[in-house]
Amino acid sequence: MSSFDTDVPVLLLRLDPGPPHHSTLDAVRSLGRAGIEVHAALASARGPVSRSRYLHRRYELPAGPMAHAPLLDLLRDISEGLGRPAVLLPMDDRGAIAAARLAVPLLGRYLLPAQPAGLPERLADKAELALLCRDMDLPHPATALPTDAQQAADAAAELGLPVVAKWSRPWLLTPSTGLRSTTLVRTCEDARRLYELTERAGSALLLQRRLAGGPDAEWVFHGCFARDGVCLIGGPGRTQRARPLRTGLLAPGRRLPDPQVERAALGLAGHLGHHGILGLDFRRDAHGRYHLLGLHTHPGARFRLVTDPSSGLDVVRALHLDLTGRTEPLARSAPGRESPAGTHALPTGPATALAGHPEAERRGAPPTIRCRSSP
Repeated sequence: MSSFDTDVPVLLLRLDPGPPHHSTLDAVRSLGRAGIEVHAALASARGPVSRSRYLHRRYELPAGPMAHAPLLDLLRDISEGLGRPAVLLPMDDRGAIAAARLAVPLLGRYLLPAQPAGLPERLADKAELALLCRDMDLPHPATALPTDAQQAADAAAELGLPVVAKWSRPWLLTPSTGLRSTTLVRTCEDARRLYELTERAGSALLLQRRLAGGPDAEWVFHGCFARDGVCLIGGPGRTQRARPLRTGLLAPGRRLPDPQVERAALGLAGHLGHHGILGLDFRRDAHGRYHLLGLHTHPGARFRLVTDPSSGLDVVRALHLDLTGRTEPLARSAPGRESPAGTHALPTGPATALAGHPEAERRGAPPTIRCRSSP
C-alpha cells in the first residue's frame, strides 16, 4: 500500500445543523489512524466527533444557513491558520454543493476532485435523479412532479396510496420548517396539503410509487474514483435496519457482493465522468430489479462497509491518496464485513448502544475555534 502524505491535513466540512452522522466520526477515525491530521468545520457540536482523540481541531460555524460568500471567507481563514494546502472533504450534500461552487476561488488552498460543473448539486436533486435514471434506462420508482395541489392529489391516487413524498432539494430544508425530506403520504388530501407547503420547503415536491420492501431490499454502493475514472475502491452492501422502518436514514449493514448493483454503479460513474467519492442507494423490488433512490458525492453513512481487509483502505483514505498524487493499486473489500450501528440505528443490545459512545474516544477535547461570519 502507498504511504500517505501526512503533511497534507484534511478539513471535514459539514453544514447541516443537525448532529453529525456516524460517518463523520468514522472519517475522523479512519484518517486519524492513518497518521493524517484531521480538522473539522461543523455546524453542530453535538455528538462524539468533537471529543475524538483523532480530531486535531474543530471550527465552530456560525448559527444558521451560510451563504457562499461568508463560507468562502471562513474557509480562507481556516486555510491561513493551517499554513499549507489541505484536502477539503464535505460530509453532507450542503457541504459538497458549496465546495464544488467554491472550487475555483479555493485553488491553491484546498485539494478537491475535478468534477463536472454543478455535478454534486445535480446528483443530490431528486427531480434530476429521476431524469438521469430515465436517460440511462436505470430502474427508478414511478415519479410524478405535480405543478399544483390538485395534480398532487390526482398523482397520489394514480400512483397508488400510500405514496412516498420527497422534496427535490432536501438540503434546503431547515429545522424551522418542521418538514422532513421524505414522508409517507396515505391520502390524496394529505398530498394536496403537502404540496401547499412547497414555498416553505424551498424546492419542488415529488411523489413516488412505494416499492414493497423486505429484509434484503435495501442496498448501497460506496466507491472512490480516480481522475481517469478508475475505481480505486468500491463495492456494494446491504443495509439491515433503518429508522423509520423501510424509510429514512440507513443504519447497520453488511458488505455483500452483488453484480447488478456493481454494474449499475460503475456504469453511472463512467457516464458522469465522476472523480472522487460516490455513494448510491438502491431498493430491490419484488421482481429483483434494483431501483436507484439516491446519489451523493460525499462519504455515506455506511462507507466503512467497503474497506480493504489487508490495507485498511476505504473511500476517504483513497481520496486522500488520489488528491495528494499517491498511487494506489485497486483494492477489494471483503464480503461479509459489517458496519457498526450508526446514529439512526434501532437499538439491538448493549454492544450497539455503546457504538460511538463519547467515553470510548475521550482523551481531552481538541481545541475549538469559533468562526465568524463576514459582515
